[in-house]
Amino acid sequence: MKVIHLISGGDTGGARTHVHLLLKHLNTAHEATLVCFMDGPFAQEAAALGIPVVVMEGGMASVLRRLRKMIREGGYELVHCHGSRGNLVGALLKPSLDLPFVSTVHSDPKLDYLGRPVARLTYGLLNQLAQRRMDYRIGVSDAMRELLISRGFAPNRVFTIYNGVEFPAEDALPPFDRQAYFRKVGLDAPEGSVVVGIAARLNPVKDYPTLLRAFAKAHAQQPQLRLLIAGDGQDRASLEALADELGIRGAVCFAGWIDEIEDFYRAIDINALTSRSETFPYAITEGARARRCAVSSRVGGVPKLITDGETGLLFSPGDVDALAAHLAALAASPALREKLGEALYQKAKAEYSAQATCRRQIEIYRQILYVEARMREKGRCGVLICGAYGMRNAGDEAILNAVLSEMRSIDPWMPVSVLSRRAAETAMRCGVDAIHSFDIPRMLRTMRRSELFVNGGGSLLQDVTSTRSIWYYLFTLAAAKRRGCKVMMYGCGVGPIRRGLNRRLAGRTVERCVDAITLREENSLQELRGLGVTKPEITVASDPALSLRPASEAETDRLMRALGMDPAGSYLCLSLRRWPGMQDKLELFAAAADYAWETYGLQPVLLSVNPLQDDRLTEKLAERIKAPSVTVRAQMDIAETVGFIGRMRAVLAMRLHVLIFAASRATALAAVSYDPKVASFLDYLSQTNYIDYEALTDVHQLYALVDAAATADRAHLRRATERIMEIERRNTDTARRLLGREG
Repeated sequence: MKVIHLISGGDTGGARTHVHLLLKHLNTAHEATLVCFMDGPFAQEAAALGIPVVVMEGGMASVLRRLRKMIREGGYELVHCHGSRGNLVGALLKPSLDLPFVSTVHSDPKLDYLGRPVARLTYGLLNQLAQRRMDYRIGVSDAMRELLISRGFAPNRVFTIYNGVEFPAEDALPPFDRQAYFRKVGLDAPEGSVVVGIAARLNPVKDYPTLLRAFAKAHAQQPQLRLLIAGDGQDRASLEALADELGIRGAVCFAGWIDEIEDFYRAIDINALTSRSETFPYAITEGARARRCAVSSRVGGVPKLITDGETGLLFSPGDVDALAAHLAALAASPALREKLGEALYQKAKAEYSAQATCRRQIEIYRQILYVEARMREKGRCGVLICGAYGMRNAGDEAILNAVLSEMRSIDPWMPVSVLSRRAAETAMRCGVDAIHSFDIPRMLRTMRRSELFVNGGGSLLQDVTSTRSIWYYLFTLAAAKRRGCKVMMYGCGVGPIRRGLNRRLAGRTVERCVDAITLREENSLQELRGLGVTKPEITVASDPALSLRPASEAETDRLMRALGMDPAGSYLCLSLRRWPGMQDKLELFAAAADYAWETYGLQPVLLSVNPLQDDRLTEKLAERIKAPSVTVRAQMDIAETVGFIGRMRAVLAMRLHVLIFAASRATALAAVSYDPKVASFLDYLSQTNYIDYEALTDVHQLYALVDAAATADRAHLRRATERIMEIERRNTDTARRLLGREG
């Protein structure tokens, strides 16, 4: 692999460290050339590390001409830009080079020139415009990736990498005289002092005023505290004045830029960071390398490394009192400092080494080159998924999570796009490109470059809810086929389709436009046969949501305790849905909940998985239950919901996907079927413990369901679940075959 990196050459701080370490390790197995647009320490240090460096000074036209020639003749496969000048040069080169252009975003571009309005309106604006011209972007934390996605960058083209540091052998470190170091930098720190250190440039985004004010409060309680500031910048004079005003000037040292950064971290006791915004700061990992405990604002990717109270201490940006309390507590306890410092060292060494960063960068390059090569070869790459997504229905979102997971198991580098009623929300939550369901022009453009169009899961082809919805889904099937996609209906239910026109349209469209269909139960197969569908490959599988993994046992324990529940308790989960006539049946469900408590000691737990439709109904049910009950109002993610339902002794539900989650965890089922899809699923699972909604008129009918669930043979249910979970793999197998990824 041959990559060229573009950077101004005047960079400092985290960007300098990242580029130097990255290229040093890249060049052990690949060819990575660094082009700097000015000579100086940055380029010289890179050359000393063995990195191939080219300094290309001069006017913009001359630089572009020489650089274009160098890239063409050098056979480079990818251009990687860093910083505003690197991005600008890359954006100007891009139209004349048929190569992928990548930019690493080291910090929030909108905050880079905070406090410098002229620079912000010139360099800052040019950088943001140049970023828009890049093909791909890399954020140096998950938080930076999410920020880029929130600003409209396509998730399929935004990656995450974390800044790593080198961990030298401990016996390679030279002897160190701490007091001599303090004298050298000008800090008055007698024996017994506890030194707080911060290494960051002096500008507004680092929020030094919060640090100084918090330090002053902590120093009043723990006078042995000292503060060593390694950094310089436009705010130095005002910060020195603030230290004077707070009466801590004698305990604070403004040391300016420090070259021997390893000595700095070996000298201090507490590593501090107070930024308003960060990506994944080197200051934390460099301090971790020296086993220094850290106290940091909760920003960017910092919580990825620091778990509050376990590997360090966190506080909300700008919270002076919380930071002061942390500093005072650390100053008072050498044992706490040692414990947190050691825990941080072990985590950073295992997960955030320079070698790990290099491996991740190579993986990103390979993914980019794979997608680019596939687009050149076939003109298509990726999957477009269509369903009832973005409606804030937990069942439908569970289906989407499952389908996405299964697509990634087929090809982890394959771009995935989703049609959603809340596209921005889906993009952020799932990390995929999302298109509004009714943005027809963009939908059609995406179809032209996609290999596979996936319709499903869920029951999309039915006209019980409305005729408009079935017409929409039939339109998407036909449009995808006309634009050259393979078309698959994935783990879906079909029907009921009652209107004659809709049946004719559905039968004709599916017959002509669909390549393969996987169904979640047998009844849908009968519906397709009734529509006259014979041409597509049809397989009975099961619902994709059965494949979802639960949260860990520890995470589920924490969730239950947060809800005031004993993780070892016995519970009956009730999950109803709004439906005509429900007001008259609420007393029956409340009585069943009380019966479960009185007869079996099962505490009622009321769970609403579709807040927009069901929250008010759940509240009304809670008001009618006499037994001590728990109402789950906190919004859980899908993994938490699956894990939570798995802890229930039994479930009494109307919502299909609550029943599916329960089945996947072998939780005993009792159901009220308001729709044929509920009964069909339970029949497919060989479970008969349900009643039709319209037939529910007497509380003893629910008592019988509770009796059966409370005394159910869980092992029998587990065997039935294992059978249909094995069958569920047919969904993925069919998609893999259509995508040509069988090998």
